[in-house]
Amino acid sequence: MKRWMSIVVAALLASVASLASAQPGRELTPAIDDATAHGLRYLATQQSPDGSFGGGRFGPNVAVTSLACLAFMADGHLPGRGEYGDIVLKGLEFILDNTAENGLIAAEPANGPMYGHGFATLFLGEVYGAVGSDPVLDDRVYEALDRAVRLIERTQNQEGGWRYNPVPFDADVSVTICQIMALRSARNAGLEVDKQVIDAAIKYVRECQNPDGGFRYQRDGGQSGWPRSAAGLASLYYAGIYEDRAIDRGLQYLSMTAVPGREASRSHVWYGHYYAVQAMFLSGGKNWSQWWPLIAGQLLEIQEPNGRWEDRSVGPAYGTAMALLIIQMPKRYLPIFQR
Repeated sequence: MKRWMSIVVAALLASVASLASAQPGRELTPAIDDATAHGLRYLATQQSPDGSFGGGRFGPNVAVTSLACLAFMADGHLPGRGEYGDIVLKGLEFILDNTAENGLIAAEPANGPMYGHGFATLFLGEVYGAVGSDPVLDDRVYEALDRAVRLIERTQNQEGGWRYNPVPFDADVSVTICQIMALRSARNAGLEVDKQVIDAAIKYVRECQNPDGGFRYQRDGGQSGWPRSAAGLASLYYAGIYEDRAIDRGLQYLSMTAVPGREASRSHVWYGHYYAVQAMFLSGGKNWSQWWPLIAGQLLEIQEPNGRWEDRSVGPAYGTAMALLIIQMPKRYLPIFQR
């Protein structure tokens, strides 16, 4: 953690100098390519025999498994295809094996299953969008994805959001963005998504924005925080809002509180940067060209010698998957990350 908070100035300046002129298609450097390859090799060693990633106090975890598989897909590895194709396929089998008849994707024990459900649905949407109907996968991906989407639709609460459990009683912006991304991925892949659900979700996210441009945890009050603000801003983009006063205010808030290396808070840092880099990428222009060198330089600095990125709360598979998703953003291989 100290290494993250105390980035060596010379190394960061060197990274910024080499990346500052980054434009689409030119953001990747040999150093980033090497770090990615090293990270993927490490992450491959963290898969359990049942195909899952995670472990530790969280047990086999559908969220971490989905994020890890997406990290491999971000490098072009599809289920059964590519150097890490078998790893992605085993992860996919784990997700499919833990999809219930009602559509919920959760492994036992599942604490707050809608987080995992959102990430798993996103993973299924990206798989289906990338490979479509595949003889190896039969129709299981489509069927599981469709059931997962319908569960999201019917568990939206009256405010327009979602919370930890698949019941329409409560909501927070953090869980809500997971569902919005999942629905966007499914729609990109060709599934029908209820427009009223999306409209209600947009309304909910808007109502969670504070006057300072940041987003509070729930609609009825609270302070802004940069990780959930990054999530809130990304959710507006994924809901199809690209030019709006709420977007402008959110970007300004992130520029004051979430600059890599100068974050206002270290809480939920991987979650925050995962969404912040997406928001800046979708914003494009100056926001992206200034943000990318900073987060890329930071990730290069804190990668450990064995290739992993640490997370002391959830574990190294989670930290490494999140870092790989961030650092591979310019590749644009995942449909969800294409403008």
